[in-house]
Amino acid sequence: MLRGLYAITDSQLTPAHNIEQKVESALKGGAQLIQYRDKTNPFDQKEVIAHKLQDLCRQYHRKLIINDDLKLAHAINADGVHLGQEDASINEARELLGPNAIIGATCHDSLFLARKAVTDGASYVAFGRFYCSTTKPGAPSCSIEFLKEARQSINIPIVAIGGITLKNAPAILSEGADMIAMVHGVFGTKNIEFQSQKLSRLFN
Repeated sequence: MLRGLYAITDSQLTPAHNIEQKVESALKGGAQLIQYRDKTNPFDQKEVIAHKLQDLCRQYHRKLIINDDLKLAHAINADGVHLGQEDASINEARELLGPNAIIGATCHDSLFLARKAVTDGASYVAFGRFYCSTTKPGAPSCSIEFLKEARQSINIPIVAIGGITLKNAPAILSEGADMIAMVHGVFGTKNIEFQSQKLSRLFN
């Protein structure tokens, strides 16, 4: 069962020279999933970094997900991949990565997309943004009411993302989210481990 804090890296907040240190801090704090999201570096450099993060996650018995890049996920034998609506299909990902891979799907604010992802074999669906988001300010917005409705009709784990903080996360969790995904909320803080601990306690 996918549940807990889902920490997503960022090229500016987690640059190549200290990404391992910052990811390890999040893992120490209790992050259950790490998503390697890198929109800037060339493939060869991303492959080196991803291998290091995969080794690190395995040390902590956690999972590494690759953002968007199915080729990279396959190259490093990652635990899974997160796919946007413009990326490879869930079927393609499942065929390449195998039956045990974690395959997540961005569904924005659409129950139609979420239901299709479930039918296609996604491991989880991601909704958001729920609040003002630094990472995706232009993304469609979701409401707590939408999350409640989604929980009633979606039978796989739900990830909530977008502007979630320590203060508003309890409301998101109370309406059925299984995981909260954060970029700045984890890696934009001064003490990543401590922040991750506080967020992880919300799931206890």
